[in-house]
Amino acid sequence: MCTLVETPDITVLLDAGVSLCPYRFQLPPHPFEFRAIEKLRRRIAEAADKAEVVTISHYHFDHHTPSFEDWIVNWTEKNETARQIYLDKKVLVKNPRDKINSSQRHRAWLAWLFQKTCGKFAKVLEKADGKQFLFGKETVLRFSEAVFHGPENSMLGWVVMTLVQYENERFMFAPDLQGPISTHTLNLIIRAKPQVVMVGGPPFYLSGYKVSEAELQLGLKNLTKLVEVVPLTILEHHTLRDELWRQRTEQAYAKAVEVGHEVMTAAEFAENKNSFLEAKRKSLYVENPPSKEFEKWMKKDFKKKSTVKPPI
Repeated sequence: MCTLVETPDITVLLDAGVSLCPYRFQLPPHPFEFRAIEKLRRRIAEAADKAEVVTISHYHFDHHTPSFEDWIVNWTEKNETARQIYLDKKVLVKNPRDKINSSQRHRAWLAWLFQKTCGKFAKVLEKADGKQFLFGKETVLRFSEAVFHGPENSMLGWVVMTLVQYENERFMFAPDLQGPISTHTLNLIIRAKPQVVMVGGPPFYLSGYKVSEAELQLGLKNLTKLVEVVPLTILEHHTLRDELWRQRTEQAYAKAVEVGHEVMTAAEFAENKNSFLEAKRKSLYVENPPSKEFEKWMKKDFKKKSTVKPPI
């Protein structure tokens, strides 16, 4: 969900991270996915060169860049990848010590490690929960209170949302809300009155596993309320990990059409084609079998693979 936002006063890079799911359908990432993350890492680096401010909404690795070497999930060189992103930036982060549950404590420890390693490259490193920051005369960054990463009392913890406002234009960055499933979070977004919102949508692929069907339906109901109020909704992340995502979100799309609003993916917003590589991982392996060299690399243990780039 890494997003670059520019105003006449400031350029902000939101959640400067990208990662691959190490196993989906009992399969590691396909070579096409590794090629994609290699390309996206370059694009994030280019975006970071333009940005003066970088944010971290929470401490999942697809939302910030860690300092360790890892070529299977995060595509990071030790220290260097993160240094290039955070060097001399004002880095505004979710408080790593507040509202961190058991599943996030390890990541909170990594956040502490980040502060001691790559965080030292930042010009300013500041907790942002519930705060607002003025840049120039007209640009305000408003950070929400910490809200649930999905359902109320979610085991996945909390995130902070970011509203970027320039004069009367308002863009809301609302990652990993899983709908939003939380009606309280939905109301916070609606009260912010964004003209554009980027939101993760319901994680249908987790149905019956980490999220109940009732919670997914609540997330879809709240998403439908959101698109009714917000002129443009950019639907990203969790929802798109299910190949049937478009059919499953039909009621939200129908409501947007009914009221004259739009729903689209980030790729569509950027006038690019959708790829959905993770959702199609099984078919990618069938239709585009990897090389023998890649298969040999896959047989290495996880730790060894993390320190050796795959032959893609």
